Amino acid sequence: MFDASPVPSPPCGNAALRPRALQQSDEFARALRACGQSPVTLPQLQDMLVLRRRLPGGLPLAMVNRAAIADPAALRAALQDHGLGRTPLILSPETPEPALARSGAVPLMSPAHAALLDLTGGPDQRRAALHQKWRNRLTHGEAQSLRLSRQSLPADPRHWLFQADARQQSGRGYRSWPIGLTLAYAQQNPGKAKLFQAFAGKEPVAAILILLHGTGATYHIAHTTPRGKQLSAQNLLLWHAACWLAAKGIRQFDLGLINTEDAAGLARFKLGTGARLHRLGGTWGWWPPLGRLLRPLAALDRRLMSG
Repeated sequence: MFDASPVPSPPCGNAALRPRALQQSDEFARALRACGQSPVTLPQLQDMLVLRRRLPGGLPLAMVNRAAIADPAALRAALQDHGLGRTPLILSPETPEPALARSGAVPLMSPAHAALLDLTGGPDQRRAALHQKWRNRLTHGEAQSLRLSRQSLPADPRHWLFQADARQQSGRGYRSWPIGLTLAYAQQNPGKAKLFQAFAGKEPVAAILILLHGTGATYHIAHTTPRGKQLSAQNLLLWHAACWLAAKGIRQFDLGLINTEDAAGLARFKLGTGARLHRLGGTWGWWPPLGRLLRPLAALDRRLMSG
């Protein structure tokens, strides 16, 4: 096994110092540009990242995902400075933002939750925070003589993890990043796409691909084989990955969205690490030229975003 002894990091109590979400990182912007996209950064708003799309018929659309949007007026002014002042927007804030409804934004989807794991404490503190069943599975995995490896993501679109993930997406009916974007992230950000694997003999039984960005990291793709589940390989692998991230100064590990209806087992797995539930801000539609004309419509559905 690789050495995963962590180096303690000081606590992070200031919200301004908390890691930004992957979708708002410089690393993500570099990957997008390498794939031919042209995201816009707004220096007036701490380099907020804005994606641009064109809908069928050529209608432009801008999207802001996992950013703080406390002041819609400031956002509108910054967009105007970049020629996007009259472009329809899809906004998915990092936290609930009541000011959006007052500005005429219309709620489209209620808030989801993400699981965020604090890595600023020591290994004993993190282990004590594990839920009992999760800790038991980790102890079981530690007794299985599994071999763990860590490497930068190979530039191989046929890697077994990509193939397994594609089958999983098809079976469960969801879509993740295109493989090309993931490979571009690894290429444009050397050493920041880390692949952790667990082997029983020569057989890979579990893998986790983690994307690093600033002082944060995001759980991107993972898969466990039936044998890996029997050996508790995913628990062991995630634990060692978290310890390695902490040793590298990563402060927060974003384990992704929590879906207790369609993926209850995965939700329990993520929350069993001691991660906290973080409430996102929902999804909003906003067309600034209409000003507050849509404000009454937003008010009708305010419970959707605050419940």
